[in-house]
Amino acid sequence: MKVIAIMRPASYLTESARLASSMGFKVITAPMIDVVDKTDANFKGFVSRVMEGESDYVIFTSANGVEFTLLKLDSPEEFIGQLNKMHVVAIGPKTESALLKNGIRVSIVPESYSSEGLVEHLRGIEGMVIEIARSSHGAPELVSGLIEKGAVVHETQVYQIIMPRDERHTRLMEKALAGEIDIFAFTSSMMVRNFMALADEMGVKDEVIRIMNENTVAAIGKPTSDTLSGFGVRVKVMPENYTFEELLRECREHDC
Repeated sequence: MKVIAIMRPASYLTESARLASSMGFKVITAPMIDVVDKTDANFKGFVSRVMEGESDYVIFTSANGVEFTLLKLDSPEEFIGQLNKMHVVAIGPKTESALLKNGIRVSIVPESYSSEGLVEHLRGIEGMVIEIARSSHGAPELVSGLIEKGAVVHETQVYQIIMPRDERHTRLMEKALAGEIDIFAFTSSMMVRNFMALADEMGVKDEVIRIMNENTVAAIGKPTSDTLSGFGVRVKVMPENYTFEELLRECREHDC
């Protein structure tokens, strides 16, 4: 039975581990990232434009972005009512599910679940006012790509990603060094950076990279894959559809 390291935020770990176990993997978990609420200086303007009907598109790039947006509102029902009068865009199926669960109609889900895929999917947006509600570490390509297409883009950061530290992280790194992990699964660039920062703090970064390259490294999409490559890590698995379930399925089908 292959051992897979899952490093998703704590809120996703239980379900992620259950899914991996159901696919025949032995699981070790340690959240390399976590999410906390954030309200930036742009949030008030974002809410105001939506409530006044001044926005044409509202983009959510994660389920967390949906939940943290709604949690900040005094009258979420009114906000949802206004959202349902405009084009709401979900970057992928998980985000779409979070929107639908809250009574928000989704107009667009790109075929490729990524910032690049979203930019490519949106056409005829010159002069359109586009809102983006996402994390503090969102890919800059989304904003720049939409601006290049002539859109007026406003971004608000509704939550931030932090780097947790506890005994689980030390244990995961020790198991990696002992050769007890077959698959390293990464689902964001920030997760990669935090993993490498931990390895660096422990003085084992070069050794861990060597071990990773002797085993299987899976990346949920191209941005994550590019970040891994920047550290000298070879990515062997990247699903066509950027979801965690597809990543696991790809690992299983390739007999990682």
